[in-house]
Amino acid sequence: MSTADEPASPATAGADRTVRQESGNSPTDGGEAGPETGREAIIRAARRAFTLKPYAEVTMRGIAAAAGVSPSLIVKRFGSKEALFNTVVDFRPAAAELFAAPLPDLGRHLVLTMVDLRDRLRGDPLLRVVFSLGIEDERTLLRARFREQITDRLTDVLTGPDARLRAELVAGQLLGLGATLSLHRPDGATAHTTAERLAELYAPGIQHLVDGGAARA
Repeated sequence: MSTADEPASPATAGADRTVRQESGNSPTDGGEAGPETGREAIIRAARRAFTLKPYAEVTMRGIAAAAGVSPSLIVKRFGSKEALFNTVVDFRPAAAELFAAPLPDLGRHLVLTMVDLRDRLRGDPLLRVVFSLGIEDERTLLRARFREQITDRLTDVLTGPDARLRAELVAGQLLGLGATLSLHRPDGATAHTTAERLAELYAPGIQHLVDGGAARA
């Protein structure tokens, strides 16, 4: 279990500078403009840190610097690095928004919501399950949470045959969309395309999986 007084390694410090530059934050004692702003900044910085570095190399001090808050504020709000990690590997908030649509409209809703979440979170809500650099136990936990909170949840709401298979393929489509949007920023065509146009092109394939192949043009 880690504390706010952990020393930052040179590699961690470099990564922290990158995150801080991307987020536009600088360390402060208070660390926030409002109660939710500070919490979201901490979670965003922690999500990136735990994705880019093994758990043992992530420090509370480094996360605080990236989030623009004091280390003591993170300890006050989350208690420990372990508790913060458990918050970061929770996909339920994203799932609640992603699956908040009736099945006939789910494909389009998933694409629009993914784009919106990426903008609001300043990062992809799902891709960390693929690119996490943690040790085996951490990756196993992350993937188990993803299966439980994303794939299993979708499986439960799909109707028709092969619900589990279709849910896994839908999850793969969402991960593929996130990877594409990340790979081709900031100058790719996807970066200059509206969310509505992305949904028009990408959602039919997802909707076909949601419908179980029953829908025909």
